[in-house]
This record gives sequence, structure tokens and C-alpha cells, in this order.
Amino acid sequence: MNQMVSKKPEHETIYLRVKEMILFGEVVPGQPVTIHGLADAIGTGVTPAREAIRRLTAEGALVTRENRRIEVPAMTAHRLDQIELVRLTVEPALAETAASHCKDTDINELERLDGLVDTAIKAGDIRGYLEANYRFHFYLYGLADALILRRIAETLWLRIGPSLRVVCGRYGTANLIDHHRAATQALRKGDVPATKEAIAEDIRQGMDFVRQTADA
Repeated sequence: MNQMVSKKPEHETIYLRVKEMILFGEVVPGQPVTIHGLADAIGTGVTPAREAIRRLTAEGALVTRENRRIEVPAMTAHRLDQIELVRLTVEPALAETAASHCKDTDINELERLDGLVDTAIKAGDIRGYLEANYRFHFYLYGLADALILRRIAETLWLRIGPSLRVVCGRYGTANLIDHHRAATQALRKGDVPATKEAIAEDIRQGMDFVRQTADA
């Protein structure tokens, strides 16, 4: 696993570790999450595990049921429609702003990350695909220097990641199609509208894929 950060306080490191578990589908919708079980799984104490669960519940990545059971919420068609609406507003805007600041070295890194996406798809590596796909998008979004929008996007990815893991597990990675190459080619040409549209189309494709698992 690639660590998102290094030399952070323990509670922050544990939070990021649990966040990655949700983002990359290590915890699936409906699976119970307990403080002690989480602490044992990642080799930490109860206090940082409890704090991670508290933060991720506040962000909507986890929910507490009536019996105090904590779990990743199942996706519904209604929730999915709302997530798609906001993603198609926020993420293409991030891509548009990022395109104006993108350097050749940044495009090189995006192409490298897209290569990891393609390799994972060919190998049927679901965990590798989810992580590389995330890294591609958020490297691009990070170039926009728009922290508020980026945080909104991260929250939405936390809510969609487990469901994407489910649909990949059900249908495999062979039929996955992304629009990353169209985005990087547009960046090479300095074509900002085409970059924005490529990311928007990538989101639509991904959301349609997840829609296959959403409850009515």
C-alpha cells in the first residue's frame, strides 16, 4: 500500500489508513466495522481507531445504525443520482482549473498513473485499479489549488468507492473503460475544454457502472 502521507501524528495516520480501506474497497457496503476489530486489523490502539471512525462517520463514509452497528452504507439509486450531480459539478471544474496550471512534468506523472490503471485492468487487479484511478484523479485535482472543492470531491469518492469495488468484483475489470488518455492528450494540446469534458465523461462512465449495483 502506498501511504498518503508520512511522519503524521498517529491518529492522522490511522485515519488515512482507514480512509484508504474505504476508498479502495477493503470494506464493502453492509460490512460491520467495530472499533476493536479495526484496531486489530491495522495494528493500532482503540483510541485512534475510535477517532478514525468518528471522523469518517461525520464525512458520510460510515453510518451508525439503530443498534449502534457501524458500517459502510449501501448505495441506492437516489443517493447515486445526488452523488453524480455533485461530482459532475465539482470535478470537471477542478480539472478545468488544473489544466491551466498543468506542466509537462505533471502530464508525465498523469500518464504514468494512467499506465498503472491500464495495467491493473489487464491483470484483473481490482484493488490496484481503484487506487491508481484515485491517484490519477486527485493528482490532477491537486493542481487546481482549490482545497474546498477537492475536499468535496474526496468526500464523494469515499461514498462511491465501496460500491465500485462491489461492481468490479461482480463483473471484473475487463469491461472498464476510462477517459484518462483523452484527458492527458487534451492537456498536451493545452485544450482546457476538452480536458474538462474528458473528466466529465469519465465520471459518467464510472457512475453508470456503479448504477448496476444500486438498490431501487
